[in-house]
Amino acid sequence: MKKVVLITGASAGMGMETAKLLVQNGYIVYGAARRVDKMLKIRKLGVKVLQMDVTDEDSVKNGVAELIAAEGRIDVLINNAGFGSYGAIEDVSIREATYQLDVNLFGAARLIQLVLPYMREQQSGKIVNISSVGGKMATPLGGWYHASKFALEGLSDSLRNEVKPFGIDVIVIEPGGVKSEWGEIAFTSLMKVSGHTAYKTMANKFANAFKATEGKNPEPIIIAELIRKAIEARKPKARYIAGYMARPAIFMKNLLSDSLMDKVIMSQVN
Repeated sequence: MKKVVLITGASAGMGMETAKLLVQNGYIVYGAARRVDKMLKIRKLGVKVLQMDVTDEDSVKNGVAELIAAEGRIDVLINNAGFGSYGAIEDVSIREATYQLDVNLFGAARLIQLVLPYMREQQSGKIVNISSVGGKMATPLGGWYHASKFALEGLSDSLRNEVKPFGIDVIVIEPGGVKSEWGEIAFTSLMKVSGHTAYKTMANKFANAFKATEGKNPEPIIIAELIRKAIEARKPKARYIAGYMARPAIFMKNLLSDSLMDKVIMSQVN
């Protein structure tokens, strides 16, 4: 029996690459995103396209209902939809901060709550939450993004033990640098929000440091392949890591004191 997969944020980057890889390897894939016009290529490959805004209750409910009506089951949920709202914590409006958390955290939670009854009934399933190295360590000027990913990590840890008795696995993917639209969106946000405030010097240096490493980021297929490896593992690990500087960054975070880690991070923007 072919496994049924729902992946959010499938209109670009890691989400699109994962949808392509899985449908080419025999999965029934539903790709969800707000911008369905961006998914014409993967639709032609056989991905079933859903229009879905993860911050809209009705949109999410309708998408899951459509999938279940057609397939009668769901085997894998990949919570990939997300973005980075950058700017100094003082500068970012609480309205924007709330939206960041709604997309990156509560959007995933909405889908988890909707698919769990079906997975429990099946006594099987896998929930994959796309976090980030930024869910383990935080840089300046990305506080609300990091808050959303730290929270997603904690949510995943609680959920993993809650649903394990029902045969359901919860897997966290922690990408480092990867080629995608994410960086452009994050740093456009950064300069718009903090490029002309008390934090403008730091913002400019941070943006320049990011641009200097952008060309070193691998293609998003490396994350797609990692997700496939995780969902096909009989006993998947709780976390998988890949991407530019992912392992060194987490190694340093685990090894260094907070004060030393701060110095390492700030050396990149001073």
